[in-house]
Amino acid sequence: MRAVCKPNELLPTRSSLLDRLKNWGDDESWRDFFNTYWELIYGTARKAGLTDAEAQDVVQETVITVAKHIREFRYDPTKSFKAWLLKTTRWRIQDQFRKRMPTPQLPGSPVEGSTRTSTVERIAGSSGEDLNAIWEQEWKNHLRNLAFERIRNKVNPKHYQVFDLYVVKQWPVEKVCRALHVSEVLVYQTKTRLLRQLKQEIHQLETAAI
Repeated sequence: MRAVCKPNELLPTRSSLLDRLKNWGDDESWRDFFNTYWELIYGTARKAGLTDAEAQDVVQETVITVAKHIREFRYDPTKSFKAWLLKTTRWRIQDQFRKRMPTPQLPGSPVEGSTRTSTVERIAGSSGEDLNAIWEQEWKNHLRNLAFERIRNKVNPKHYQVFDLYVVKQWPVEKVCRALHVSEVLVYQTKTRLLRQLKQEIHQLETAAI
């Protein structure tokens, strides 16, 4: 399912992508949308308790739902598209939990509607606050991953390798120096410079985010 994104297309701008998505025949814009958001939707579904296959269905069904209703959405800086997307994702997650449930009982059994609703809410663990917390954490992880991807495509490959081993994988500085044949000074300088750049990238992505 993993999609490949161009460095400058990792997070489309706020209103431009939404406008372009209203043209169902704009395949490139829909690819941009899918590339940008599928991991966020998938990760949220998995942490809500779904299997890999169920989470993939949530991604597909959420994108289909967005396609059906995007023409009704009006961009407003005070109204978050991200919140609307979360609501859509929550519905699709609950749909998956409903599919796990047994078929309705014979006449005379407890009322189906109330039983099914309470069970879905309990199993999904998706009270508004719980799923919102999962979504926000996945969103932060999502932006961080995009920022790392941007840095990787901008900096010297060896410098990024130093950063990856020392900061991300947390190798001891001596081990990094031996493995890459670099000095400790270079390792420390690279860490400082790329951490600063990482914060800048995350800030830019947060500003541009829909």
